[in-house]
Amino acid sequence: QVQLVESGGGFVQAGGSLRLSCATHGAFSVINSMGWYRQAPGKQRELVALITNGGETDYADSVKGRFAISTEKDTVFLQMNSLKPEDTAVYYCNVDYIILGRRLDSWGQGTQVTVSS
Repeated sequence: QVQLVESGGGFVQAGGSLRLSCATHGAFSVINSMGWYRQAPGKQRELVALITNGGETDYADSVKGRFAISTEKDTVFLQMNSLKPEDTAVYYCNVDYIILGRRLDSWGQGTQVTVSS
């Protein structure tokens, strides 16, 4: 199974920027998509950004124009600009992949992002 290792979370003031990284480790045949999700206290996990193996991207309305998802080899990045206090959450990366004919997905351990007002 693919293992995901996240980094880049932290504490930042409103208006600041952070860049999250998520590296994949393990065997797979094809990655269908990679994405970032977040979960704030008392709220459900929500999709933040997604990128397919064809390069198509999708963003939550709340982050459009501020966040950018990208990939390099088997690592996915989330550049977060103009951060707001409401962006505070634990951010998780996810990979949807195929191995030995099976479609699976894996989650990272989560990285905390805290934005102060």
